[in-house]
Amino acid sequence: MVYQPAAGARDLLPLDVAQKRWIEDRLQQVFHRWGYHRIITSTLERMDTLMAGEAIQRQMVIQLQNGEGDELGLRPELTASIARTVVTRMDGVTYPQRLYYNANVFRRTWESRHNSQQEFYQAGVELLGTGGLLANAEVLLLVADCLAALGLKKWHLILGEAGITRSLLNAFPVDLQDQIRSAIANLDRITIDTLPLSEELRDRARMMLDLRGTSTDVLQKVSSLDLDQEQQQAFNHLKSLVDLLEFGKDFPLILDLSLIQTIDYYTGIVFEVVSDTESQARVLGRGGRYDQLLGLYHPQKANIPGIGFVLNIEDLYQILLSTQQLPQATPASNWLVVSETASANATAFAYAQKLRDSTHLVRVEMDLGGRDAQAIRQYARDRGIAQIAWIKSDGSPTIESLR
Repeated sequence: MVYQPAAGARDLLPLDVAQKRWIEDRLQQVFHRWGYHRIITSTLERMDTLMAGEAIQRQMVIQLQNGEGDELGLRPELTASIARTVVTRMDGVTYPQRLYYNANVFRRTWESRHNSQQEFYQAGVELLGTGGLLANAEVLLLVADCLAALGLKKWHLILGEAGITRSLLNAFPVDLQDQIRSAIANLDRITIDTLPLSEELRDRARMMLDLRGTSTDVLQKVSSLDLDQEQQQAFNHLKSLVDLLEFGKDFPLILDLSLIQTIDYYTGIVFEVVSDTESQARVLGRGGRYDQLLGLYHPQKANIPGIGFVLNIEDLYQILLSTQQLPQATPASNWLVVSETASANATAFAYAQKLRDSTHLVRVEMDLGGRDAQAIRQYARDRGIAQIAWIKSDGSPTIESLR
């Protein structure tokens, strides 16, 4: 019998891990520079926690049960877990809270293909306890800084405003709003053309589908609409945000007011980060503002504003593979320490530890015996080890460089 990973799971070999860590380390450095602190939440959550925000479908969750009959699930994303943690474990903290995560998530995919992937790796941030223009700008500029740290140049950010889009839907009959919203979210022109709408409303729905393009064009189209006070306020905020992002720099921005989810998870700006390096666009991450989510978990239902984003490590990995930036081999050890006789074993271990205690990271392997000198040298060459320390019976080392 050949033992394989469970369907949808996979193993990461040392080179896979080195490449994944290369991405994660650079993202972590950016998060630290912006003042964010790492949070680690439970892999297992109660199903009522995962479903409270309605951000996911129940059938996407890989469910488990404990001995007490509680419904549990493997986390399919991190925002709900962080929301629960903040309101139940971080009472009395000062805001804003800048949190980041780097974790695996689990979810069933819509495809029923055999062995379709069910475990994914993500890194992202949550900025909690503050709303407004500057918080929104910080998160979007942080996204750009993350991609710059990875050396990615061909990407753009698609920015929408769920509040504006949702309010524009109020002009439609109540019984049709969900269908129109779904059609807009899925860019479904056929549904728009077949719904029982007046020509004026049908034109409005088509117009909403076409609110996508450069910031100048889209803002001009929206400004020409008959906006009420609340819509005008949201529009002014969006315009100010665009001005901040594009101030003095070429920010790769596309405005898209058809970018709306079919659920009420997001309450303000929403965005996707899309790669431009392939003929078919690849979504590298997404995020948005969710000012009512934390209130679902709060004992007194107090709302705590929040905004965040997630980057998909696998998608970043696929893009970076073609750039030759990722490590092409696992890191080689710097030293191989060899005891020439059994009486030198203790001295050899001590010498290896002295090398490891260097100020800088030094990788030191011990030869574990059973090979002659020629085989030891061949092993070192095969592994790219730069130096061998031969430890004699009197404890003195002889250094041999293989380069």
